[in-house]
Amino acid sequence: QVQLVESGGGLVQAGGSLRLSCAASGRSFSDYVVGWFRQAPGKEREFVAAIRRSAGRAYYGNSVKGRFAISRDNVTNTVYLQMNSLKPEDTAVYYCAADPDLFWYNKDDEYDYWGQGTQVTVSS
Repeated sequence: QVQLVESGGGLVQAGGSLRLSCAASGRSFSDYVVGWFRQAPGKEREFVAAIRRSAGRAYYGNSVKGRFAISRDNVTNTVYLQMNSLKPEDTAVYYCAADPDLFWYNKDDEYDYWGQGTQVTVSS
């Protein structure tokens, strides 16, 4: 089992940057695939990015490709989401999720463990 805690959210102007962190505790974190999802008010939860285990291969949702970057540090058990060129439509609660064994990295119901979320607000 693993516990996840997100941090780094806040208010930023359009065009700015934020870096979110997802700190994990529990079992060996390097065994887990980690994903970031977001949910805006009145909308369904959306896949943002995911990173595989030790090899670190990354995947991105179409709306963030080229602007966001996911990375992981298996020594400190932390996954980062660097968000650049932020747009007002990026405003949402961002969640990190983890699972030791999944097939569809971009589907939220594949992930067993979730953090509490961190709010990101991008002003125009």
